[in-house]
Amino acid sequence: MAQTIELPRVGGPGTGSGGLWRVIVLNDDFNTFDHVAETLARVIPGLTLADGYRLADQIHNTGQAIVWSGGREDAEQYWQQLDAAGLTMAPLESG
Repeated sequence: MAQTIELPRVGGPGTGSGGLWRVIVLNDDFNTFDHVAETLARVIPGLTLADGYRLADQIHNTGQAIVWSGGREDAEQYWQQLDAAGLTMAPLESG
């Protein structure tokens, strides 16, 4: 049986669920540039198709890109939508 262990908080005020959360898309061998760019532009508010292509290029060339950062609830929503569209996602990161 798996056991969950809660670690003590090591950050100060402003860390944790109230801090910035990063939505990171990873490179893969099956999503096309078009699909990645169009999905990013559709899901992430304020992101144009040109921005989507710029991020798709960064994902392809560096292996990943932070496509959005902000509050936890929004980050979770965008992460789920991108994942549901088939993009390869890194776990949400707080920072």
